[in-house]
Amino acid sequence: MSKDAATALVAWGNAWLTGHVGLDEAVDAVEKSAGPQILGGEPAEVTLRRGLGDLRVGGMAALRLALPAPGDPLGLSGPPGLNRAAIDAGAAVVAVLGERAIGLVPSEDRRGSSYVGVRWTTHDASAGAPDVPSLADADRQLTLAMRDATEALLTVDDLAGAPPEIADALDTLRDPDRGDHPLAPGYPPRAHRVAALAGRLSLVVDLARQMDDRGLSADQMRRRGEALRLLDGAVRRALVAACNSAFDPVP
Repeated sequence: MSKDAATALVAWGNAWLTGHVGLDEAVDAVEKSAGPQILGGEPAEVTLRRGLGDLRVGGMAALRLALPAPGDPLGLSGPPGLNRAAIDAGAAVVAVLGERAIGLVPSEDRRGSSYVGVRWTTHDASAGAPDVPSLADADRQLTLAMRDATEALLTVDDLAGAPPEIADALDTLRDPDRGDHPLAPGYPPRAHRVAALAGRLSLVVDLARQMDDRGLSADQMRRRGEALRLLDGAVRRALVAACNSAFDPVP
């Protein structure tokens, strides 16, 4: 949920900030993707719509996606408190307000027996640009990682214990008729394509991690684990690069 919520917030938030959609449309799209959302903690919590409006009044000019993992603070530039919280959550959004920034870290907001939403907790954040790849570099890295992972996951020996969904997902990765559009209006076509491919590959990673290791040699397990680790890193970099490309110069 955290990754989906953060991706949607950055994509639709930047579409709003660049004037391609209104605030109401952006918030509706974010909440359709990940459920109702609030910003802040009790008693100062506000709706996502109000929170984004307040940030805009405060000078918010862009939203950046962070998808960190242990040992890889992708999309973050500190301070340590934000990095730790974001790594624990698996995602964060950094709101850039001129010379300062605010980190937003998602968590599940469960109330009663039926309400499940997202709560965004604010943290101090560094306004410095994080070390993330360009969209072009992320695209190339994703293509290479996809090739290596396909070879590792679809060898005859490795198919033992593999759920059929993995083969189906890999077969449809390059289907031009797939309707995966995780980004929002205003993004360049390459960003839409890269984000869609990364989203499908993320599903492959999740499914492959459920594979049964029985019947595999130690070398096969090592190769599969390494391929999945590299693919996961490439997927996260691709999503970050795509979501953060809303303000890239048009070639």
